[in-house]
Amino acid sequence: MTLAIPTALIADDEPLLRDSLARALAKAWPELQVVAQARNGREAVELFERLQPQIVFLDVHMPGLSGVEAARAMARRAQLVFVTAYEQYAVQAFEQGALDYLVKPVEPARLADTVQRLQERLRLTPPGGGNAALEAAVEAALAQLSERLRAPPAAAPAQPAYLQWLRASVGSTLKLIPVDQIIFMRSDEKYTLVVWQEGEALIRTPIRELIEQLDPQAFAQVHRSVVVSLHAISHVNRGPNETADLHLRGRPEVLPVSRSYLHLFRQM
Repeated sequence: MTLAIPTALIADDEPLLRDSLARALAKAWPELQVVAQARNGREAVELFERLQPQIVFLDVHMPGLSGVEAARAMARRAQLVFVTAYEQYAVQAFEQGALDYLVKPVEPARLADTVQRLQERLRLTPPGGGNAALEAAVEAALAQLSERLRAPPAAAPAQPAYLQWLRASVGSTLKLIPVDQIIFMRSDEKYTLVVWQEGEALIRTPIRELIEQLDPQAFAQVHRSVVVSLHAISHVNRGPNETADLHLRGRPEVLPVSRSYLHLFRQM
């Protein structure tokens, strides 16, 4: 039996996240056709009624009409996957298989699990296929999630303490390097070169450990071995094979941007 091409709708008020999820789905499920992207819950319902996709990826928090409200308007006529930045909304019913969820940013391995479940569910239980038990479980999950959305928001978690200083030995001197003065860092197998406003130094901490301690609003990893201050970037030139060269303000160094990080500069 030839199966119809599976179709999906993505609804999220953040365009970068919509595009990112669409790209991730294209890799994880090449046969899936994303027929539309919606900017809010109301548009999601309108597009759903017009295009009737089999699967809907819904951001939980959207202006106007939340993801849960949009899901109820779709009345269990699609396989629903909620996408949320708040894992506390991953209610138990999700894990029981009534619904599915993804936590932003979406991890490829987690998305692969969701894709596998959706493929199985489409094969065994088409939406609206009369599975009363599943429909009741979906409704219960939506009610539970709706109740959580109405509850007062939990206190925001404390902001992580980002690295403020780096210690580096320069000859017999121990230098304290203010992180906010760092321009870029470049590592090899053993050492990381730290370039800041007053000089350069080598430290033993690898890039992969440093990036976890840096404020993501101030620094970006642009290559497996390179982290750069966003304030230091002058411009980026695209290169061949989905790479780019990154130029710095008032400095001669040119840093590589590898294919894995080029999405950071899609707007250029």
